[in-house]
Amino acid sequence: MPAEAMAVGVQASTWQEAIEAAGKGLVAGGITTSDYIDEMIQTVNTLGPYIVISPGFALAHSRPSPSVQTTGLSWVTLAEPVEFGSKRNDPVKVVVGLAALDHDAHIVAMSQLARLIADKSRFAQLSSLPSVEAVREAIESYERNAQ
Repeated sequence: MPAEAMAVGVQASTWQEAIEAAGKGLVAGGITTSDYIDEMIQTVNTLGPYIVISPGFALAHSRPSPSVQTTGLSWVTLAEPVEFGSKRNDPVKVVVGLAALDHDAHIVAMSQLARLIADKSRFAQLSSLPSVEAVREAIESYERNAQ
C-alpha cells in the first residue's frame, strides 16, 4: 500500500464520497484508473452495502476490469463516520479500496486485510491514528510481528 494511496482525516458526508476518497487513493497509488471509482460505487448501487464487512469498516471494490493496472489497496480514515446503509456495521470510519487483476489476487489481499483488522483493539487504534505515517508504521509493525 503506497503512501500515495493513503489518507487520514478525510471529509466525506456520504458513502459515495467515502468510496470516492478510497478510489482517489487507488488512482494516486498507480493501482487503477479513475474509471474504477465509478465501478466501485456502481457495485454498491447494484448489490447494496455488503462491502461494510465489520463494524466501522468498508472494503470498497469491484470486479477485476481494464481499469485495474495492478493489484493493490488504498486506506482512508474518515474525519467523521459515514452511514453506508448497513444495519449491522454502520457507521463506517475506515474505507479500504481494493483492486485486483484477477480473482486469486483478490482473495490473497482480502485474507491479509482480514487478519489485520480482525483484532478490535488493533482496528480501533488504526482508525484513530492521526497521520498516514502512523498508520503505515502500525501496519508494518503488525506485518513484522505476524511473520
